[in-house]
Amino acid sequence: MSIAKVRGLLYRLARLLGDVNAVEKGKVPQRVERRIVGRAVGRILGRLFR
Repeated sequence: MSIAKVRGLLYRLARLLGDVNAVEKGKVPQRVERRIVGRAVGRILGRLFR
């Protein structure tokens, strides 16, 4: 297994744990909103720095 695959797995696991934590604390709407905003910003920055 390559380092990149392990890293990807760890990032997915961290995201899943963050989702579980948000459910436990009742902060799912804020988490969903931040994810959407983060993806949009990532796309915009990606287009700017091509």
